[in-house]
Amino acid sequence: MNTGFYIIMAAQFFSSLADNALLVASIALLMQADSPSWLTPYLKFFFVISYVVLAPYVGAFADRLPKGKVMFISNLIKVVGCAIMLLEVNPLAAYALVGLGAAAYSPAKYGILTEYLPHSKLVVANGWIEGLTVGSIILGTVLGGVLINDKVSHVLLQIDLPRIETGIDTPPEAAICVIAIVYGIAALFNLYIPRTGVPPKPLPAHPLESLRDFTRCVASLWKDRLGQISLAVTTLFWGAGATLQFIVIEWSRTTLGYDLSRASMLQGVCALGIAIGAVVAASRVRLDHSVRVIPLGIAMGLIVIAMNWAHSVWLAVPLIVLIGALAGFFVVPMNALLQHRGHHLVGAGRSIAVQNFNENASILIMIASYSLLIAAGVSIYWVIALFGLFIAGTMTLVQLWLTHNRRAHGEEVERLLAFARAEDQHR
Repeated sequence: MNTGFYIIMAAQFFSSLADNALLVASIALLMQADSPSWLTPYLKFFFVISYVVLAPYVGAFADRLPKGKVMFISNLIKVVGCAIMLLEVNPLAAYALVGLGAAAYSPAKYGILTEYLPHSKLVVANGWIEGLTVGSIILGTVLGGVLINDKVSHVLLQIDLPRIETGIDTPPEAAICVIAIVYGIAALFNLYIPRTGVPPKPLPAHPLESLRDFTRCVASLWKDRLGQISLAVTTLFWGAGATLQFIVIEWSRTTLGYDLSRASMLQGVCALGIAIGAVVAASRVRLDHSVRVIPLGIAMGLIVIAMNWAHSVWLAVPLIVLIGALAGFFVVPMNALLQHRGHHLVGAGRSIAVQNFNENASILIMIASYSLLIAAGVSIYWVIALFGLFIAGTMTLVQLWLTHNRRAHGEEVERLLAFARAEDQHR
């Protein structure tokens, strides 16, 4: 990997670090306003809604400009989202603006990998990017928890600008100021991302044309015998991962008596496991062997249920690390396979937009379902059991789907796998 790849990694690290710290700070803002617990998951709902609504357009936008420039603009939007959150705009609305920046950022972030690197390095690059992203999730959730800690926030609130009344008076507000600075650092790295030399693709002339083009891209990936499998797995994974964040917070509060600051540390523990799994997968799983990791998703769902019997932190931590490691090991190869198929079928930026649309639609549905269960008074232990069974069951269906494809369309599946293997060997 050359210097340009590490600049991309640094930009992604700081942007993701701020995203995850901001989630904790935003939850703290809602708690400060005595909002009901069922409202908290809707932060994620409002964050990802832009991914779904704007999916037909952000992929084409990412392919229209140099991707480093797209990432720079996106981080500036996130800074504006932080600023209006400090102006006492509803945290859900302000976080939705940050989500708009993230929706524009994502196709450029992943699309640049397929433009900048040979396909033989996609699994390794995804392993490093996902590992680094998960590392930033760990540090971001920990950073958010640290920044809202009473002792740290007290120090931050003592910092004043001469003759300027900032209006920053609470721990969540002080945390958001620091997070905005981190977004600024990410934006600076974006300015130094190298050009890939790939010619930009023109935007469709009319918004309806963009919608038709996006619909065609969605259909292309879901019809592809390997694309549909990898898209199904990643769609399920990100919906489940977003829901698991809030399950861990509620479970740690109920079972361990943790406050938000300490609960965010357990979120980081799960992300640590994902990082471990991602790095191991990057070094051990070839692109054409990606579909072999699906059974690990089934195992992950069943092991999640064991959280109901972990009543001490000494049992909880290794269990959560294991859940994360299984998740990281099976999602990285599937993500690389999806990028490989998407790049050849519809183009880098558009394929990531399709992926984001499906994954974030899954997040909206699963977050809303979780919130409804909590609002209805369902015990967190029943929620965990239902969640684990859902993951295991749906991953089993995906495995059966792959088996069917191999039986009914074996020649086509083997040809696509051979194509991935040939690109590995050629490059």
